[in-house]
Amino acid sequence: MKIVVTGGAGFIGGNFVYYLLKNHAEDFVICYDKLTYAGNLETLEDALKNKNFKFVKGDISNRAEVYKLFEEEKPDVIVNFAAESHVDRSIEDPELFLRTNIIGTSILLDACKKFGIKRFHQVSTDEVYGDLPLDRPDLFFTEKTNLHTSSPYSASKASADLLVQAYSRTYQIPATISRCSNNYGPYHFPEKLIPLMIINALNEKKLPVYGKGINVRDWLYVEDHCSAIDLIIRNGKVGEIYNVGGHNEKTNIDVVKTILKILGKSEDLIEFVTDRKGHDQRYAIDPTKIETELGWTPKTKFDDGIKKTVDWYLKNKSWWEKIISGEYQNYYSKMYEHRL
Repeated sequence: MKIVVTGGAGFIGGNFVYYLLKNHAEDFVICYDKLTYAGNLETLEDALKNKNFKFVKGDISNRAEVYKLFEEEKPDVIVNFAAESHVDRSIEDPELFLRTNIIGTSILLDACKKFGIKRFHQVSTDEVYGDLPLDRPDLFFTEKTNLHTSSPYSASKASADLLVQAYSRTYQIPATISRCSNNYGPYHFPEKLIPLMIINALNEKKLPVYGKGINVRDWLYVEDHCSAIDLIIRNGKVGEIYNVGGHNEKTNIDVVKTILKILGKSEDLIEFVTDRKGHDQRYAIDPTKIETELGWTPKTKFDDGIKKTVDWYLKNKSWWEKIISGEYQNYYSKMYEHRL
């Protein structure tokens, strides 16, 4: 198959590219990425050496560029990772998220309708469900949970999901959707919680933690997420949604303390800052459907995955040092320094 991975120079998309090249040597993989602040071509340095891989620079919200991609490459499968994904950035600039996450998805779907496709897969997020109360550990998100968004980011992703479902029903686009809990692992952009805490700790800088750090997230090692998506595009039922979760619920403060312990750093580096607007309390996925229908289960326990992640950042300083020396520093100052 010829598989186009949009947003393949980002965190999860880049890991998915490597997963495909490693596990499906018979397939040809094309990364289609705009290379915005979170898209890093250096992430794909090893992939670019593979004869079954090609990089195409382009924007999913540019119809002419997307149609050119379909005309020239004639892909069998589209896996759409391309999205603006940082909640804080969405609060600062909602329109950017609407343009990329909604309009961009609609253009991809129009291209699928016009040129034909064997499978369109939308990579969504558990954030479309809103959040769960901290005092109800018995509650979980299922595929039937109502959409209840909290930020411009999650609203834009929920809107994209609804478009995918509409195109699947109205135009018979063979589409599937996955909604995953928080990912962590190699190539994670430094503005996100885990890489931010690792890098700041290594540099003996303060670790900014929102509120009291009691918000809960379900963490999934990125390679496990990639294996789930791979199963869905090959064996998943058209028109279905699959929740992908890790059974690894942790409070933010516990995650931060775990990182400090691994690195042998003092908890004195932790600095609590003003909480995020509309901060979701708890995310927790029930992955029963994908486990029973497709036989998927996560292989990586959090304690093992977080150690592998910290080790990756220790061994790949040149990758993240180049990022934090540029635009990210200005963004970091804007988003966090005024909260202290």
